[in-house]
Amino acid sequence: MPSKDLAARLRAEIDAIQLADSHEHLQTEEQRLETGANALGNLFAHYASSDLVSAGMTPADLELVRDGGKPLAKRLRALMPHWSAIFNTSYARALKIAARDLYGVELDGQASWKRVCDRFAETNKPGWYRHVMKEMAGIDVSLHDTGNLETDRFYFVPMVRFDNFIGVQSRAELDAIARQADMSIHSLDAFLAALDRQFEKAVAGGAVGVKMGYAYQRVLDFPKVTRHDAEVLFNRLFPPPVSTLGWAEVKPLQDFIMHQVVQRCKEHHLPLQIHTGIQEGNGNDIRNANPTHLIPLFIEYRDMVFDIFHAGYPYSTELAVMAKNFASVYPDMSWMHVITQYGSRRILHEWLETVPANKIFAFGGDYCFIEGAYAHAKMAREDVATVLAEKVEWGHLTEAEAVRCAGMMLRDNLIRVYDVEKKRKIGPRSDARKRTRKRC
Repeated sequence: MPSKDLAARLRAEIDAIQLADSHEHLQTEEQRLETGANALGNLFAHYASSDLVSAGMTPADLELVRDGGKPLAKRLRALMPHWSAIFNTSYARALKIAARDLYGVELDGQASWKRVCDRFAETNKPGWYRHVMKEMAGIDVSLHDTGNLETDRFYFVPMVRFDNFIGVQSRAELDAIARQADMSIHSLDAFLAALDRQFEKAVAGGAVGVKMGYAYQRVLDFPKVTRHDAEVLFNRLFPPPVSTLGWAEVKPLQDFIMHQVVQRCKEHHLPLQIHTGIQEGNGNDIRNANPTHLIPLFIEYRDMVFDIFHAGYPYSTELAVMAKNFASVYPDMSWMHVITQYGSRRILHEWLETVPANKIFAFGGDYCFIEGAYAHAKMAREDVATVLAEKVEWGHLTEAEAVRCAGMMLRDNLIRVYDVEKKRKIGPRSDARKRTRKRC
């Protein structure tokens, strides 16, 4: 065990870091104010809700818990038997941390949840985002995965997605892309021109990277496909009646388009974030999300930046080997600390002995509500501080090296790789709002 003095010194250094957050789905403050003060609808929008279902809650009861139009007492009665079953998970711990630190409530029984709902309503006003994200969480900037190029640069820089291009399998989806790109699409050439147009729009709007989340829908295996074979499939979307291609038929077309997206990321110097490993929700097929499926892409595109999400969990050792083998592969712990803190510490220990420190991204909140982002930031700092203190105690790092590692993994690597400081200047930002240094 590291000495208390060493642990305290490292934690103080880590608490002072202005975090660069690799991934958030957060509403803007304006959107949150518009949706009203539905605490249970927000706090069980994802993650902990999956544990509730895993513990036996029915989908109908989960919808009841989330439904702000139903009586709160009825919703809490539906929640409590299942909350009492998931109290041990890291997802639940994140909610406990948020309730305690942000609302002054120790979560235990139904009365405590009622107090959380009351406090949520009381704080649902302008300024709460700044207090939580800046003053409490110490998050300087987050990569915002909402597709909104107009996102507030005081908090965020935008990510964009082209999953709708990659996943196209019907004429209706193709027509939606045509409307989005404001052009007619009647050929594969026109489709790729639309892709170019959307990439150019993203770059002009200050997008810092591209996110791809297709591990929920299909296996992450993208072999090279000839243009001819892709065009034959693409043309089958057109003859009447309007055609929809099945999964087995459409996969080669999707594979071809994925390579087109990667090539455009490379041309525009945009890192590509790829969801791998555990999927949110219940009933998913983890085999689809094994990051080793991506090795042919890594071999083909060696001068790209592939930001591989969620530590590839549970394939985190495989991801470490790939990050060690390929200069293009950057392992990312977004979402991880609220999935498992023990696992995150084990993984970070392993990565620090296998992967160059300039490639590791140690925090991405990956929440759609700010209370979760706050709690995740706190848990990430705990994990990084614990691992680095143990590395120093074991003689693997000096204390100065540990402090340097923390700064790289929690801030500097992301700022550098995504060119955040330059691109943050593109888009809306209120410079009158002073950034603060209060920490978790």
